Amino acid sequence: MLGIITVIAAGAGGYAATRKFVTNRLRYVDDIKHPAAPLVAAGVATAAALPLAILPIITVGTVMVFGGAVGIGTFAGVQTLRKEDAGWS
Repeated sequence: MLGIITVIAAGAGGYAATRKFVTNRLRYVDDIKHPAAPLVAAGVATAAALPLAILPIITVGTVMVFGGAVGIGTFAGVQTLRKEDAGWS
């Protein structure tokens, strides 16, 4: 049960924090709008969090969910920026 809660928290936290960071801090960085940016962000987040998998409550699956959530959060943040640039906000 605690493992499921950890996975959900890692996914939700990774998504929310990344989307907010992209929309607020990376607004004027042109490279964030590159199509490969979410993949790069997901890979870097997974690689950075992988050493935490030695802890008993965090598994490799949790790290993979976190990396995926960071990638999806990056994509969602970029979509928000594109909508604001087009005047849809």
